[in-house]
Amino acid sequence: MTGTPPPAAPDAALAALRADLARAEFTVDGVADLLGDLATAALYREQAVPARRAVEAAVGGRAPGTWDPRATLARLFLLGGSVPRAALDAALPTVRADGAERTGLVVAAGQGADDAVRAAVDLSPYDATDATGDVRWWLASDLGELARGGAIATDHVLGAGGASLTLAQVTMRGPVGRVLDLGTGCGIQALHASRHSRSVVGTDISARALAFARFNAGLNLGDPSAFDLRLGSMLDPVAGESFDLVVSNPPFVITPHAGAAGQAVHDAIGDFEYRDGGRAGDDLVRDLITTVGDVLAPGGTAQLLGNWEHRRGVPWEGRVGAWLERTGLHGWVIQREVLDPAEYAETWIRDGGTTPDRDPGAWVAADGAWLDDFASRDVEAVGFGIVTLRKPVSTGEDGLLRRLEEHTGSVRQPLGAHLAASLAAHDWLAARTDDALAAERLVVAPDVTEERYLTPGQPDPNVVVVRQGDGLGRGVHASSPLAALVGACDGDLTVGQISGAIAALFDVDAGALRAELLPAVRGLVRDGFLRPE
Repeated sequence: MTGTPPPAAPDAALAALRADLARAEFTVDGVADLLGDLATAALYREQAVPARRAVEAAVGGRAPGTWDPRATLARLFLLGGSVPRAALDAALPTVRADGAERTGLVVAAGQGADDAVRAAVDLSPYDATDATGDVRWWLASDLGELARGGAIATDHVLGAGGASLTLAQVTMRGPVGRVLDLGTGCGIQALHASRHSRSVVGTDISARALAFARFNAGLNLGDPSAFDLRLGSMLDPVAGESFDLVVSNPPFVITPHAGAAGQAVHDAIGDFEYRDGGRAGDDLVRDLITTVGDVLAPGGTAQLLGNWEHRRGVPWEGRVGAWLERTGLHGWVIQREVLDPAEYAETWIRDGGTTPDRDPGAWVAADGAWLDDFASRDVEAVGFGIVTLRKPVSTGEDGLLRRLEEHTGSVRQPLGAHLAASLAAHDWLAARTDDALAAERLVVAPDVTEERYLTPGQPDPNVVVVRQGDGLGRGVHASSPLAALVGACDGDLTVGQISGAIAALFDVDAGALRAELLPAVRGLVRDGFLRPE
């Protein structure tokens, strides 16, 4: 268990800390400017040596009171080093070392009036862009493996990792009333949600996590009570309530829990609250998908991250699709990554700080148990992805969205606005018959380009690809008539008029060509290539 308590401070002290951090330029850009490109890139890979060298070069032989504040704070909070009190007094001139110690950010590292202090928690700058724009905050969480110099505790409260940033960027950010951040952790999703909602409820099974979320709300929003924070598992703390938006980066890691395999992993590396949901296989993600509709208001949306098993002889789309069918909700699942069982086990054993070099016995025991657990369910791979669910506005709504697709390539973040536009396009299309769609005037989205591939010496292309630069960066292989239709969509003519003109140009039956083109046009509208005028 973690020994130090979470930080806490009065509102005035948090305001002073926020001002001191801003004055010190302890920001993502400020730290990158201090460290340089090479050391910054290494630090993102959790390789500290280049960053430590850069910090020591910035400090040089200077007196502690004259250190660059960024060097002091980076050495203390990002690299796990100690700093003289005089250096922290200079970096945080209002709060000073004594105030940081009272707050719980640092603890004494030695004895005497001139001793040093070391970080008790991680305090990292956080810059991000979501669908509402740019943010610049500071996030307190537990010290990571790099700063601790060893494995993390089982009650570790995670900061803003890659999954957190992914969820923040894919979340749709239209104005909403109530938001539920299920499994709030340090409160990063709640902070993002506060920018476009009237109220935010955050839940977690960890009282320690809720304390960090409360501190981060006070530090960044000026009000520790900005979120309604509740202790409890999954949807239990909000049973009977309804929300316009639910976001969750749940403890989705598929960890052995039952039988000999579960006991072996527990003995070797422990159970981590932030990632291990205590359920067999992918049951936790399944149950969240199938029950989250109980707390969604009509028209409300849930956006989740999750893992799911690929079992021998069963397409992943079939397993996850069956979950969607049980929800009665619109459902869209985008699989972003696939790992084989060995890769998956190694990833999550390392995540807690256990390595073959540091603890070979624990590594071998946990790795073997993980592989045995997967083999017991015929798991061939594990997928990771984004789940978007939406509750119909009315009971029995026709045309429920069912999309399960794989997209492992790069995307243009933030993706939230693109997902929202695609859902709106689905609704627009659902309300239109083919005749109504043919009567619409469409325009090409500004990010769309056309690629043509020709065999040398031939006048006509044998492949035409219509590609979008935004969102998922999709490319659609288009027939010559479809490419011609897209090129003609400038809002002047209806889809039906363009189709008729193309039929005359190609000397083909107009009805047959329209029947061929309209489904493709629906797909292009749904995915954002074409938009209503």
